[in-house]
Order: sequence, then C-alpha cells, then structure tokens
Amino acid sequence: MPAARGAQILLASGSRRRPPAGGTTFNMPQRGRVYGPSRQWLTIVVTACAAAALPVLQPDRRADGERPETAVAHCTQHELLDPTMTQHDGRGGRPPRDGGSGPSHNPWGRAAPRTPAPCSAAPRAAAQHTPAATPPAAAANSNAREVRLYGINAVQAVFQARPQALRKLYLSEARIPQFKALLAWCVTQRIGYRVVEEADLSKLAASAHHEGVVAEVLRVAPQPLQEWLAALPQGPVLALWLDGVGNPHNFGAILRSSAHFGVAGLLLPAGSTLGLSGAAARVAEGGAEAVPLVQLPDTATAMTQLRQAGFAIAATLVDGGQDVFAAALPQRLVYVMGAESDGMDRAFARDCDLQLSIRGSGKVESLNVASATAVFQAAWHARVLTGEH
Repeated sequence: MPAARGAQILLASGSRRRPPAGGTTFNMPQRGRVYGPSRQWLTIVVTACAAAALPVLQPDRRADGERPETAVAHCTQHELLDPTMTQHDGRGGRPPRDGGSGPSHNPWGRAAPRTPAPCSAAPRAAAQHTPAATPPAAAANSNAREVRLYGINAVQAVFQARPQALRKLYLSEARIPQFKALLAWCVTQRIGYRVVEEADLSKLAASAHHEGVVAEVLRVAPQPLQEWLAALPQGPVLALWLDGVGNPHNFGAILRSSAHFGVAGLLLPAGSTLGLSGAAARVAEGGAEAVPLVQLPDTATAMTQLRQAGFAIAATLVDGGQDVFAAALPQRLVYVMGAESDGMDRAFARDCDLQLSIRGSGKVESLNVASATAVFQAAWHARVLTGEH
C-alpha cells in the first residue's frame, strides 16, 4: 500500500521523516527503547503507520522493571493503546504474563514456543539386513513437526527455498541489516520475530554457534523411495544410502558435500529416526535445503527398486574393496555409507554390486564417515560427470 501523501513517520528514535513516494517504509526495531504510555504519542505512531502501511512497534509493559527485549509485532490500535496488552507472536495468541498459569521455559520468562506434535507414523521394519540404530541424540531431534534451526546460511537457505515453513524468528540487533528482506517478509506474512540478546540466542539454540539468528521452521518429511525415483531425470545420478549415520555434525557435513557435488538424495533405511537438527543444519551451511531425504522400505525391496531404476549399489569399506579412483563407476550409483564406529555391515556389503575403498598411507585407520563421503562423491563427480581419469 503506498504511503499517504505528506504523511510523516515517527521513528523509534523520535525523529520524523517522510516516506518515499509510492513506497513502503520498513521501520527497523531498536533495542532498549521502552515505548511510553502516552496515548497522544502512540496515536501519532498508529495513525502514521496505518497511513504508510508500516509495521507497528508494540510496547512491552513489564511490571517487574526488567529491561524488555525489543520486539516487532503486528497489533491493532486497540492493542497498542491498551496498557494491559503484552507482546505477541504475530499469530493471534497472547502469551500469559510472568507468573501466570502454565509453565514457561522461554529464556525471557514468557510464553514458551509451542510444543511440536510427535509424528504418528510408525517406522517400518527391515526385512533382511537390520540397519544400524540411529544414536539417541539424533533420534531425539527427528520426530518433531517443527525444528529449531540456527546459523546465517541455514536460516537464509530456508527463506530462499521454502519461506512458508518459517514459524518464528529470533535474531540479534547486529543481524537486522543482513536479514532485512526476511524481516519484511515476516511483517507481510504475520510471522512473529524478536530482537534478543546473544545469551538468549544461545539458550534457544542450545549452542553458542548460532551466528546471531535462530528460526523455528516446519520439518520436511522424507519422500517415499518410489516417489523419489519417479521424479528423477534420465542420465547420471548419484545418491547416498546412510546406513547408521547418526552424529549430527557428520550428517550436516554430508549434507554440505552432497549439495556441493549435486547428490540427488540421501536415502534413510527403514526404521531410521535420523532427521535434520539445528546442529546438522548449521554445519550443512544451507545444504540441507538442497538435498532431499528419502525413506526406504525394507532393505531387500529398496535394493530391488533401485536396481530396477538403473542404479548400481556400492558398499564403501575401510579396506578390502576396489580402489574408488581405479574402479569403473556407473552413471547411476548409490553409495552405502556405514555407521561412524562400526562401518558397514559385511553381509550387506557382499549383497551390493560394488565394494569400494579409499586407499591411504595407512598412518591412520580410516577417514571419518563425513570425510570419506566427500572423497567418494568427488571420485564419482570427476570420473562420471567430467570424464577425468
């Protein structure tokens, strides 16, 4: 909506300026300013913002005298002028006050983020080969409907790939210019966001490596194998079968290298609880949005369906396999990557079409699964896609 001709906008600093002709002014939030109860002052803000279609900074009235966090919320004039109103999240509900009914685990003592609903679908059991169990740390983060991501590239990638999945945003004041487009989108879509302290972000992310931004987003469910196969293009395709990988940092590193080398999908065994976590998304540096997850049926069925689609299945072994840089690699290939500690099941490896290894100096036993995955991916990319030998 164009700004009204001649309208003056009262900024958080108290200065006035005219909005650009034919445009909308995005008024950036300012930390530390407590907006006073003056009805006259607030009426000016509401009137000016309504004329220019601007978001309104909602006052935070806290009885205990604690300095509030700055928040931008979407509110009506009645809500803004009513001194009993508190901040809300942009989705209609008003959280309880401090000390109100219901427990709060929010770092500011206010309404806690909604508890995600667990998935109801039970995982299917494998028929022959029993996949390695996913470690509890990875399993705990995989069943929720929403996931809390953090890190600049992780959050920006979600905004670019599927902005409708964003549910709430928290960021430091220093990140406001970098996320201006995302903040403006949140305003138009009525997505709640808050400008908070670094310490609060560390609590939200359960990590000090949040890079100044945390987002709650909807989780993407893995695709069924048949659906994924039907959508694949003809010609060269590389995929990974993660048989027991569970460490979130390894998973994130695999996502990152997979995005770099154009891997078409990460295949998860039947019964796997591996899913995207905040730590994995941060390590992936945006790669999590570029590589789909695929849910496999039981092992025998999955191998049959992959072979019918023209894929060869390659076991990756610490030793005893053919040198990956000397082997003839097929155009449509699935690497099976084993668990971090135990590697790949030997019986499963014998059932694969190829058995491959990475030759080394022998000064260490092996590469970790994330590093080994990147080497295998690079070998296929060089030999199949670029024709290097």
